[in-house]
Amino acid sequence: MKIAYFDCFSGISGDMVLGALLDLGLSMQVLLEELQKLPVEGYTLQVGEEMRGAVRGSRVTIQMEPQPSRTYADIDRLIQSSHLNPSVKEKSLGIFERLARAEARVHGMDISRVHFHEVGALDSILDVVGSVIGLEYLRIEKIYASRIPLGSGLVQTQHGTLPLPAPATVLLLEGAPVYDSGIPRELVTPTGAAILASLAESYGTIPDMVLESTGYGVGAHPASDPPNLLRILCGRPQPLYRRRDLLLVETHIDDMNPELYGHVSERLFQLGALDVALFSLQMKKNRPGTCLRVLVEPGNEPRILDALFSETTTLGVRVQDVKRVELPRESREIPTPYGWCRVKAVTLPGGGQRLVPEYDACKHIADTHGIPLLEVYETICRASGDNDVDLTPPR
Repeated sequence: MKIAYFDCFSGISGDMVLGALLDLGLSMQVLLEELQKLPVEGYTLQVGEEMRGAVRGSRVTIQMEPQPSRTYADIDRLIQSSHLNPSVKEKSLGIFERLARAEARVHGMDISRVHFHEVGALDSILDVVGSVIGLEYLRIEKIYASRIPLGSGLVQTQHGTLPLPAPATVLLLEGAPVYDSGIPRELVTPTGAAILASLAESYGTIPDMVLESTGYGVGAHPASDPPNLLRILCGRPQPLYRRRDLLLVETHIDDMNPELYGHVSERLFQLGALDVALFSLQMKKNRPGTCLRVLVEPGNEPRILDALFSETTTLGVRVQDVKRVELPRESREIPTPYGWCRVKAVTLPGGGQRLVPEYDACKHIADTHGIPLLEVYETICRASGDNDVDLTPPR
């Protein structure tokens, strides 16, 4: 899985997104072939390199013949009737629906009647659909974004003079962290805001990732301070390992009744031990002995030590600082032929999950139904591997 971070240090627009994706490696040939699946004509799309300040990026320009004014309903029919793959259609329509709802709120009209003058022109359709094509081509599954800088001032539109950021942009960015850039021009277009509102998982700092590539999309404005660029960082998620500082408490015993070890283990777990292990070993004077090893949280050390000194015959223990690297996990219930059963949901490094049956839950089922424990384990493992199962517990 790949993730991308939209670094909007100088704002965002649809053509900047498309330019950055081309800079990341989106094939121009593939882009043009896919866009030809839209039932529209009368345009030429070009991409070239331009400088903004000291940084080079990819600039997308679209030359068009005169186009009709399109409503949201027109755009919906246009994309639905295309030969684009279903995922591209769905995401593109989702972006335009958000945009239409924002425009409808601003102008007080039904969503189907909204006319996209500035943002619904053919170039915006190509920017949005092209950006979704690029995300699919680059196999970017999750998008994160920085805080959003907002410009100020006034802009002339088909609807008359409007404040910046544009009213639709403001609505689309509800829930996103924004700040005043102090720059008196438009930094975030409604199209750029709609792409973020529809596709971004969250806003904030750069997520942990193994960085693989970076792309720069050049905006139309020639500004170089800050340079009018959108930067996209692309990579693989950092493994979701958790690191914990723990203590390893260990003692060697050669003079205790073996029958007592079961009780000692139970007692240590009751006191909060994370793990208890027993090993056979050969001690001094060729005596057979047992290594009792306990993994504990640092704050739980005193209670564990008290238990070891009072419940065993040891005269001394060794305590070591250790680090444990572990996968995140949580308890969850899944439906099985025996009813709802508790399992451990483990998050794997790639982001997937593995469901592991809990021993106590399986033992309870086996005892209740009078069936072998192994059969319960196998049945629950099959149930946890069913991708179509509804994992939402009943209320």
